[in-house]
Amino acid sequence: MSLVPLLASAMVAWSTPPTASAVLSAPEQITVAEVADPAQREALTTAARRYASFWNTGDEALAQQALASDFVDRTLPPGRAQGVQGALDASRTFRAAVPDLSCTVEQLIVAGDRVVAHLHFRGHFSGRFAGRQGRGQPVDFIATDIYRVAGGRIAENWHIEDNLSLLTQLGVVTP
Repeated sequence: MSLVPLLASAMVAWSTPPTASAVLSAPEQITVAEVADPAQREALTTAARRYASFWNTGDEALAQQALASDFVDRTLPPGRAQGVQGALDASRTFRAAVPDLSCTVEQLIVAGDRVVAHLHFRGHFSGRFAGRQGRGQPVDFIATDIYRVAGGRIAENWHIEDNLSLLTQLGVVTP
């Protein structure tokens, strides 16, 4: 057997990006300031897009690619595990409540080693959450995340979600 076809197919496999990267969420708007190096700008935006795509699809491989192994959530909600596992658990729990969850990136702002992501979540509450069974009611809320990216991965995250709107839509609180 000739090695040429084998080497050719290996080179195609090595040069082909992983499937997960093909589903990266495209921001509606990107603003870049103070990032002169194109490689650094690409690393920052790719990490943010991978993480948003994880929230959009539930594909845990995207979270693993986006988050540093020592990732720290600086606004950790009560009861959530710290680190990558906390993000994975949060996604699983929320997707159980809202199976058709989608997340769009309305804008990314990139500066220095930081990315600010304005995210919009939508879906229908048809699963269970906080002891309540959904009836298919719409879920629509926003979140803003600030990421510190190091080595091409999100090392730290500060986030705020419109939890009042979310919990009202889920029927957990009444306005």
